Amino acid sequence: MSEEEAVQHTVIGTRGSDLALVQSAAVERTLSLAFPELRMGRKVIRTTGDRRTDVALADVAKAEGTDKGIFTKELEEALRAGEIDIAVHSLKDVPTVIDEDFEIAGVLPRASVRDVLVSKLVGGLDALPAGSVVGTSSVRRARQLEWMRPDLRVVDVRGNVPTRLKKLADGLFDALLLAEAGLTRLGYRMTKPAVLSGVALNFSPLQEDRFFPAAGQGAIGLEIRKGDAAAGALVAAIRDADTFTRVRAEREFLRLLEGGCSTPVGVYTSCDGDLLRMDARVFPDQGGEPSKASASGTEPLQVAKDLFESLA
Repeated sequence: MSEEEAVQHTVIGTRGSDLALVQSAAVERTLSLAFPELRMGRKVIRTTGDRRTDVALADVAKAEGTDKGIFTKELEEALRAGEIDIAVHSLKDVPTVIDEDFEIAGVLPRASVRDVLVSKLVGGLDALPAGSVVGTSSVRRARQLEWMRPDLRVVDVRGNVPTRLKKLADGLFDALLLAEAGLTRLGYRMTKPAVLSGVALNFSPLQEDRFFPAAGQGAIGLEIRKGDAAAGALVAAIRDADTFTRVRAEREFLRLLEGGCSTPVGVYTSCDGDLLRMDARVFPDQGGEPSKASASGTEPLQVAKDLFESLA
């Protein structure tokens, strides 16, 4: 396919969850505004992570005997086969080291990076009584919560956002930890309770400088075949420079740690003009006190390296 033909018809690859479809629609709208003549198709792909909901997220790769990203492997296979031209990801789900045939070429403007405590109670984390059961599929969230509130009980929960909220409303646990970006993209308002089965669920965002987010959290990542000039031109035209700078630094830090999306690491970045500041918490696999570090500078990859070396 020539570059001109590719620009005229581009296939977007996405997972099939409600959130993934909302994110791919956002990419399609943004591309349509930048390229009014562009014709697009969409291919929905079921990934290992979507299929294996019977196993804790951190254990899915072990259960499948693969070291590939459980939410990205099948999308990359479709990229390699030429079935899709751009794969749309929640960037926090993308391994920090990807196959050399591909690249994360861009991101849309970042949504909130905060995690949110969802509970029937008003008052957020501080209002949860000792012994409350909190559901999450994220090892980072679990370790951070156990460190901050060792009196709570953390349990694994799988399923898409509406499924998890329904489980909370049905009383399977007392609270949930979810990403604010996903909730808002699905139409939930942090200032208004969601009512499911007659039960009001309250949203309490946790400030990112208190409860550190994951590397890439809140960002929609766009993956292409390396060297695909046509897809690269499309992504470059809609790439958000500020978000790309921050997530590159966050992912580089995680790469230096040899960490992946299930590694219990929280990274908080902030920008003041050209100055980038990074703060990190790295938790032991079994929980406990995290290692902490901070670094700042104007070159993102160097800041990531400085942050890593200060931990070492």
